[in-house]
Amino acid sequence: MSFSRGPKEPVPEVETNVWSCTSEDCQGWMRESYSFEETPECPLCKSSMEQEVRVIPELK
Repeated sequence: MSFSRGPKEPVPEVETNVWSCTSEDCQGWMRESYSFEETPECPLCKSSMEQEVRVIPELK
């Protein structure tokens, strides 16, 4: 049995500072606020990362 709760409210998207992997073969990125290091390395491939701005869903 399933219950319909109706349409869900859309999550607002905001410009967010993120760290993005510089490797061409890796799609890794993380929010700047979730990084513990000043210049982190990619947790997936261990390459260097660079800062950029992305429009992503807001976290509360």
